[in-house]
Amino acid sequence: MPPALIFDVDGTLAETEELHRQAFNQTFAAAGLPWHWDRALYRRLLAVAGGKERLAAFVAAQAPERAGEVDIPALHAAKTARYTQMIAAGAVTLRPGIARLLAEARQAGVPVAIATTTSLPNVEALLRATLGEAGPGAFAVIGAGDVVPAKKPAPDIYAHVLRRLAIPASACIAFEDSTIGLAAARAAGIPTVVTPSLYTDEDDFTGALAVVSDLGDPQAPYRHLAGAGAGDGMVTIDTLARWSAAVEGRRSP
Repeated sequence: MPPALIFDVDGTLAETEELHRQAFNQTFAAAGLPWHWDRALYRRLLAVAGGKERLAAFVAAQAPERAGEVDIPALHAAKTARYTQMIAAGAVTLRPGIARLLAEARQAGVPVAIATTTSLPNVEALLRATLGEAGPGAFAVIGAGDVVPAKKPAPDIYAHVLRRLAIPASACIAFEDSTIGLAAARAAGIPTVVTPSLYTDEDDFTGALAVVSDLGDPQAPYRHLAGAGAGDGMVTIDTLARWSAAVEGRRSP
């Protein structure tokens, strides 16, 4: 079995990006800023990882006249407060199969970790809202936010998590939903399962270990899109172990 499972958060653990978009727009309105990010624009902005970085890129490209007057860290902090309130109110649930796979990993003694560019308060709010107050403690390592200077697609956050886990990259499986997340995990040497999300369904996932609609649950098995294995079913610890063994077999001389 894979020694560790490493999860991205936004779009992977839960479909959160639409909530982030709404929180940004509410924050802009409250601050008296004449900005509104529609879905098409937000899809393009997601090419920049990290909320503060995304906001800075938008200001630089679309509102350079505001560059000297917008306090990006403060604006992002206000957005984070709105987002965490929405999460705490139950605005999202985990994607299909996530809770089941986490339970399987716990029962099998497989450590789970998080590698994300979103801020730690966002992560902890989501985990508490969906897994209970003990949710954050279910993860051996949570790599989030600004713990590393370079955001995805740089592999830094994965390298950080691997160091904390003390497990080689080739022995792990990562879960991502986007091209930039896949690039980060692959650059760190980690085989990656992709579950495309609302804003990443048109991304290019070449190089993924497998691409599936979701991880599946007993009521709604996943739809297999590309990569390892074949057919429908559920992505289980045993499934991942087979896929991981196949990767190792291809690496062996």
